[in-house]
Amino acid sequence: MVPLWMFLTVGAILFAIGLFGVLARRNAVAILMSVELMLNAVNINLVAFWRFQTVDTMMGQAFAAFVFVVAAAETAVGLALIVAIYRRRQSVAVEDVNLLKW
Repeated sequence: MVPLWMFLTVGAILFAIGLFGVLARRNAVAILMSVELMLNAVNINLVAFWRFQTVDTMMGQAFAAFVFVVAAAETAVGLALIVAIYRRRQSVAVEDVNLLKW
């Protein structure tokens, strides 16, 4: 049986990689993928805690399913915004986006 700390370590490493991707990337699609990686790291932790705490309830899996729904909605909205910005600016670089300026 795999101990809990191994799951938490994998989740923390994935979250750190995703955080680095969000902070270091300039491409909006890569930033969106890094956010997805961070959400999947949270899912690993939720299911690991569920497995080691209360297996008789479905709370961990329900929370993980909710995170999947939020991730799908975030992806749909994020990609729609990226496509709209690309059509207007011909670039997906984050520093080129200044649509809120007058």
